[in-house]
Parts: sequence; C-alpha cells; structure tokens
Amino acid sequence: MRTRVLAVLLAFVVLATAGFALPLLSVTATERTQQLLLARTADVDRFAALADQAVAAGDASALLAEVTRYTELYGEGIVVVTARRAPVAETGGLAAADPAVAELIDAALRNQPSQPAATVRPWSRTPVLLARPAGTGTKVSGAVVLRASVTRAADDVRRSWFAVLAGAALVTLAGAGLALGATRWVLGPMRRLDRAVGDLTAGLRPVHADLAGPPELRQLTAGFNRMSDAVTAALDQQRRLVADTSHQMRNPMTALRLRVDALGPSLPASAARTYEGAVGELDRLEALLDDLLTLLAAEHRAGELAVSGDSASCDAAAVAEAQVHLWQPAAERAGVRLRFTGEPPRTAEAQRQPAGMTPHLTREPLHAAEAQRATGEPPRAAATEAELAQVLDVLLDNALKYAPGAEVSVSCGVEGAWAVVSVADAGPGLSAEELAQAQARFWRADRHRGLPGTGLGLAIAERLTAGRGGRIELRAADPHGLVVRVLLPRAEADGS
Repeated sequence: MRTRVLAVLLAFVVLATAGFALPLLSVTATERTQQLLLARTADVDRFAALADQAVAAGDASALLAEVTRYTELYGEGIVVVTARRAPVAETGGLAAADPAVAELIDAALRNQPSQPAATVRPWSRTPVLLARPAGTGTKVSGAVVLRASVTRAADDVRRSWFAVLAGAALVTLAGAGLALGATRWVLGPMRRLDRAVGDLTAGLRPVHADLAGPPELRQLTAGFNRMSDAVTAALDQQRRLVADTSHQMRNPMTALRLRVDALGPSLPASAARTYEGAVGELDRLEALLDDLLTLLAAEHRAGELAVSGDSASCDAAAVAEAQVHLWQPAAERAGVRLRFTGEPPRTAEAQRQPAGMTPHLTREPLHAAEAQRATGEPPRAAATEAELAQVLDVLLDNALKYAPGAEVSVSCGVEGAWAVVSVADAGPGLSAEELAQAQARFWRADRHRGLPGTGLGLAIAERLTAGRGGRIELRAADPHGLVVRVLLPRAEADGS
C-alpha cells in the first residue's frame, strides 16, 4: 500500500511541476524570440530609411558605410536593392540572387508583410531573414533583407531553460520529500496496527499500537487497542477454561477409572454389557481430554511461531522413515502393509498413467537415501523433527484406523518451494463432500462413528503445520483411497 500511495503522490508532484515548468519554458523562449525580432526589426527599418534616402539623393555611400559597419560589428549579412531589384549593397555573404532572399525581396517590393519567425529554442541554429520595403506605402523605392543570427538568443534560452528545469527539479525533490514524509506519517501507524492485528490473529497478546498519524487514524488505533484488550482477555479466559477444565477433570477421571476397574470383578454377568459400555465411554472421555490439551498446545505454539518466526530444519525423509518403523508393529496388528516409498503417490487429479504401468502402491520400498536421489534433492522441511513426527503420528493413526487391511504408503519429495510428505492408503477413502469437512474439529464421517477417536487429529496436525507456514491437503487416491499431503516450506541443508 505504501508503494501505491507514494507512487500516486509522486505522480501528482511530477504532473504539478510539469504544469508550471512547461508553460514557463515556452514563455521564456517566446520572450527572447520577441526581443531578438524587435531589435532586428528596428535595424531593418533604419536601413530601409537610409536606402530610401540614398535612392532619392542618388548617393549610396552613407548607406554602404552603415551596412558595412553593421556587418563587421554583428556578423550579420544585409542586402539592399532598388525597386528594379538592382543590388545596392550585399554584405556578410548574403546575395540578392539567393532564392530565399529573392523571394523576400519580391514580397517586400509588393509591400507584403513577411512571415513570422519561428520561436528560438536552445537547439536553434538557422538564421532568421527579415525584409522591409524602402519608401512609403504608395511608392516603394527598394527593399532591405537582413539575416539575423539566433546563436546568442539560443544561448540565452538555454540558460533560461536550465534555470527553469533546475528549479523544477528542486521543487520535484521537495515534493517527493513531502510525499515520503506524509506517507510515513499516515502509513507508519497503519503498519504498526497491522502487526498488532497479526499478533491478535495469532492468539498472542499484542503490544498496544502507538497513537500517531492523522486524528482519524489515532482514533482508530485507540479503538483497536481497546478491542484487542477485550479480545485478548476473552481468549485468555477461554484458554484457561479449557486448560483448567481438562486438568481439573484428570483427577476425578483417574479416581473414576480406579473405581470402575475395581467394580468390574464384583459385577454379575448380566451387568457385563453395561460395564463394558461405561469403560468405553470412559476411554473416549480420556482421549477427548488428551486431544483437547494437545490441540490447545498446538494452537499456542502456532501463534508463537506466526509472530516470532523461529527457524527450524529437519530431514523429512529420515523422520518419515523413522515413524514408519515405529508404526510397523501397529500396522501388522491392523493387517496393514505399511511402507516408505521414494515418490509421492498418484492422485485422482493426475490419472494420466501410461499403459502397461502398475499403480505406485505396488512399488518396492526405498530407503531414505534412495528416496532423496529419486526426487533429485534432499527434502528438508522447515520444522522440527518432533513437530513433523507428531503430524505423521496423526496421519498414520488415521490411516491404520480407517483403512484396515489395506496398503499404506508414506513418501517424501520436493515441489518447488515445498517439502512434501504424503500418506496414502488404498482404503475406501472419502467422498468430495467429506473431503471438504475432514479438517473441521470434531468432524467424523457417519460410517466411522463406531470407531475410537475424537475428530481432533487432523485439526491438531493442521495447526502444527500452519504454525510453520505450511498446509495439509486431502485428495482422493488412484484408483481409490485417500492421500494426505503435508506441505512445509523447504529449509536449507544447514538448517538456516
């Protein structure tokens, strides 16, 4: 915004300066041209009067002396002819036989006014020809043509233009300085206000923005400071309520668990079904409390990272391969073939498989080093190993839970500025409507209601990923199943 506002103000300054500079340049050139023409017209009129006297007296010696001295003094040629076009005087290399001179002589003998001379510019070098008839308006006795040099006038115009342009440049610089100062005065508080909004959006307590700038902006800043205090207080109360509730419920939950476990052996067989249902609900409640605390910690961490911008780096392939190894026993118990592969799986959006090729899920596993060679670059992600491992734990838990007996493939790669870790399964997958809701908190598909879980796993993974400037994408796999892609900004190999 600052660039656009500054560009508009600078454009206005330039246009305003040009609005007075250009007419001033034209006026100075026109004024100097008029001075030149007035001076030379007076000289031509004087020579015309001398020429008329010389013709009347039949003696041109005085006229020749004046013409010669003038040419020696100013270096400008003069031609004087009689009414019959006979040359009386020719000086300075100017001759009556020249076509341009002859045309002016004819017009002067017919007592016709000469054409106006062009305005002198700094680059003008062509002399100006001035012509006057000798005698009265009813009886023309001859004609005078003077070739006036414009060199000195052009030099004067150049100096005048330089002064005007130098003044315009100073005015433009002064205007640019004022525009820059005004832009900082108006937009500086807005940038600070924007940072405060970012802190508030991230869930952190923002520092009060300074009251600066125009009165309207100061009022807006003061209102925002009051609002941020109220919102921050409400968020703090909400966090404390969730955290305190979760923590305070742990003790009674633990006591309830002990009592229920102790009650089990004393119950008759007819109460076994009710007892198992109570134990299941108790397990579900404990899992919900754990996930709420984890989500609260993830949101707080994401807010801190959004403001502080702490840098981190990890080998995404190594972390993914390690998590696959850790989850291998759980996958075997669920009847799932869990593998780490070297390339991202194909999705339904990229079903352009050449004939004769088998789906990606049938590829043999690759080690992390082979995966890095396959993608061309080591997939280093801008996150800590613990953060990426926690995200993968959520994705692998979901894959084993919702795709039992299927094949699950974990892969790493690089896509432009992103390090990508994908978890694909060959299970039933999700419909387009379910994909759009899958990352919502507490959401679960209707057919999965009977499975254990709270619906907070993807929300926790999304907050952890977003805190590092990344995102999570869910896509349909080819030919069926689900692909969950974790996109994190790439980090340099040295972790910087």
